Amino acid sequence: KKFPTYEEVSRGQTKHIESVQITFDPSKVSYESLCTIFWKNIDPTDTGGQFNDRGHHYTTAIFTHSDAQTKIAQKTKQDLEKSGKFKEAIATAILPAKPFYEAEDYHQDYYKKNALHYNAYKEGSGRGPFLRRLWEKRFGNEN
Repeated sequence: KKFPTYEEVSRGQTKHIESVQITFDPSKVSYESLCTIFWKNIDPTDTGGQFNDRGHHYTTAIFTHSDAQTKIAQKTKQDLEKSGKFKEAIATAILPAKPFYEAEDYHQDYYKKNALHYNAYKEGSGRGPFLRRLWEKRFGNEN
C-alpha cells in the first residue's frame, strides 16, 4: 500500500515492516559501522518480531540501496553468525530497499517526545536487559 498510516502498519494491516531510513555521511561514519550498530540493538534471531512487539511488521531487516551495501551487510551478518554470540541462526533478512514511507509527525523521534514511556517499554519488554547481557562487559560497553 502506498503511504500507509503508522496505525495501519503497527496493527499489521499492511505488508510493511516498521523501519527507519538513515541518511549518513560516509566520510564521518562507514556503512559497516552502521550495520554493526544495528546488530547490537536487536535480537537478530527472532523470526516473529522483536521482544514484546510481535508480527511481520516488527521483524528485522536491513534494506540496502546498492550492491556495495548488500555485500557489506551480508559480511556483517556472516561475521555475527561466526562470532558465536547466538545459538540460534541469524534470521534478519538483507533485502533491496523499496519505497520508504515516513510515519506521521507524532511518531517521529518518539523516544525523545515520550522518553519515559519509551524507556519503561525498553526495559519492560526485555530489550534493555537482553542487549546489556549480550553486549556489555563488566567495565563498560563492548564495541
